[in-house]
Order: sequence, then C-alpha cells, then structure tokens
Amino acid sequence: MRKALFAILIAWTAILPARAAYVLIPMDATQANHLKAYGIAYWVLQNDVSIEWLLNYRGGSFLAPQAPSIERECTIRGVSFTVIANAQAQAIRSEISDPQVNMDVMKLEKVPRIAVYSPKNKLPWDDAVTLALTYAEIPYNVIYDEEIINGILPTYDWMHLHHEDFTGQYGKFYAMYHNAPWYQEQVRSNEAMAHKLGFSKVSQLKLSVALKIKEFTVGGGYTFTMCSGTDSYDIALASEGIDICERMYDGDGTTADYQSKVDYSRTFAFKDFALSTNPFEYEFSNIDVNPPLRGVTRDEDFFMLFDFSAKWDPVPTMLCQNHERVIKAFMGQTTAFDKRFIKSEVLIMGENKPAGYAKYIHGELGKGTWTFYGGHDPEDYQHMVGDPPTDLNLHPNSPGYRLILNNVLFPAARKIKQKT
Repeated sequence: MRKALFAILIAWTAILPARAAYVLIPMDATQANHLKAYGIAYWVLQNDVSIEWLLNYRGGSFLAPQAPSIERECTIRGVSFTVIANAQAQAIRSEISDPQVNMDVMKLEKVPRIAVYSPKNKLPWDDAVTLALTYAEIPYNVIYDEEIINGILPTYDWMHLHHEDFTGQYGKFYAMYHNAPWYQEQVRSNEAMAHKLGFSKVSQLKLSVALKIKEFTVGGGYTFTMCSGTDSYDIALASEGIDICERMYDGDGTTADYQSKVDYSRTFAFKDFALSTNPFEYEFSNIDVNPPLRGVTRDEDFFMLFDFSAKWDPVPTMLCQNHERVIKAFMGQTTAFDKRFIKSEVLIMGENKPAGYAKYIHGELGKGTWTFYGGHDPEDYQHMVGDPPTDLNLHPNSPGYRLILNNVLFPAARKIKQKT
C-alpha cells in the first residue's frame, strides 16, 4: 500500500510539467555522505520509482522525481540534495547530451536482488562489501555453499564473494593460525558441509561452488569480489581435475607435476600464473602484488581510475563513478594483480602504472559480467586478522568504498536515448 501511494504521488507530479521538479543528489565534493546516497537511490527503486544516474556529472550524481518522502529520507540519512525545477533538469540533460561532453544518463529501473556469499560461522575478519551495504542501508541475503549447491543463485541478480578461499587451503592461514580455535572450527564446519553435500574433500565442494558461480555469471548474473575471493576463485577454476592441496589440508598430497596441468582457459581474469602450494607461504600464486616488496611505501601507494567514454563505454564508466580519480590503495591477502598475468581481454579500470599492478578489473562472461577489486578494506591500509571492523561513520565520503557501491547499482541500469 505504501509503495502504491508513493508511485501515485510521483505519477501525479509527472503530469504537471509546469510545476514538475526533481531531487538532485550531487556526488561531487559537496556531498555530505556519498555512501548513504547509494542507499537513497536503492530505496527509491524499492518504491517502484525510476531514478537517473548522471554519469560524470558532478561525480556521478542522481536525479529523482521530487517527492516529500524522498526529501525526508535524504534528510534523515544525512544525504545532501537540492530540489530543482523541471527546466533546470532539462538543462542538465541537454548539457549531458552534448556529443563533445563525456557524460551520459543511465536510467535505474530495477531493484537488484543481492546475495553475499559468506560463511554463517563467525570468523576473525570483516568484509568491506557487507560493511558498505549495511552502512548504505541496502538489503542483502547471506548465502553459502549449501544454498548454492542447491541452486539458489538464479533467484539473484548480483552477488559478492566474501573473503573466501575457493582452493580448499583455508585461506593459507595454516602457518600462523592452525592452533587457533577459529581456524579449527573453520576446518570442522567446512569438512562437515562437504560430507553433507556428498563431497569427499572441501576443495571439491569449493570447486563445485565456483562452477555454480560461473554458471550464474554466464547466464547473466553480476559477480563482484575482493581480496582472496579474486585469485583463489580463478585458481580453483584453472585447477579443476587436479589436487593442489597439501596433506595438512585434505589428508593427501598434491597431484604430481600439477603446475603443468593448470588450464588457464577456464579462468575469468588470469593466465600464466605459477601456483604456490607451500602451506608456510601466505600466497596462492604469483598473481598477487605486495607493494612494499616493489619499493612502494604506504605514502606512495595509490591507484588511478581510468576515464572511459560515458556515451560509448557506459559500463566501465558507471563502475568508476567517483569524486576522486587518484585513490589511496590498501592491502589484503590479495592486494593487487600483477599485470603480466591478466588476460588481454580483461578491462583494467584502476592501476598503479609505475608499480606494474592493477587494482580494479572487469570483464564479460556469456550474458553476465564480473568485477575483481584487490585488497581488503579501502579505509584500513593493512587490516589484520582480529582487527575491529572499520566504522564507516568516520568515512562517509570514502572514494574506495564508492567503487563497491557502484557495482551494487550497476545491474539496475539501462541507457537512456537522448533526443537530438
């Protein structure tokens, strides 16, 4: 009933052109809370009302039909906005439609159904995506191995792979934490779930989950992941049919000459990488880049977003909307990606060129897309196991977190044909 009344109010406003007005939510430096602004956009969509995403206009601003309820919600959430007349909105659209201007309008129409792939048991680390979604007040469902194996993924539009190891090596935490209660519980719960679902090893379960996620993407889903959910995912796909887990992980050794049997054609993003199966090395492969080992200090560790043509390349343009182009970097188990091991067809959207690494990459697979974002927490340079979660109330304008939320809204968009 509430949604119906809201939609009627918007429709009534739309049939009064002389008095029509809009709510402009700027996303440049004037915005008081960039992160919650994404939540406002999602909330408007939840009320069956479309909203316009003005690509490259004042940092990727939002334009919604004027309604007291939208103004009130912005005020409650601390989001900056301005009510503008219909003539002003038309002037903005006219400016954007100029062929000489690198701007465009995307119409957000559909509420994306969001899933976060995350273990149900408590682990001693948090996840930037769930922090961002919670802070922005964007609803999501938590699913894990059992739900995916049982076929739930087609009911969602967008999914995030929480800090995860798809290779069955338990995050390569054996050396430091194999005696820790949380690590032992992780092993116990994963082995129990594997056996429940008919798998003899955790690595086999994780591979089956990875293949289901690949099917979801090929079928038109949007997959996003950070940190070790990036390279460990591709490594699992490339290692199908071979054992890359040492004895302490699964009770037996690795397949003889496993490296020569890796199939890079199965991966989303990476090629030609060399695996690391040493349980005392905190790396899955040589894909990951550790900036300090390349002589990059924390004060020098930044990555730059690329500029794309809004009119011709709207997808990467949407994913890179920001009020800053140079963004401070941050570490993780998988911090960034060595460009030597990125497939040629993959789109690099953010990189540290002097250091030779990519931070933010994107690609298409079948009818869907995927995005990999290196690092663990955009507002904590070196987030350690056991550290408290970042308080986003202290970082409402985080450009690093904005990249996450761009991906959340991306599935709702379609291009508007401008009148000439």
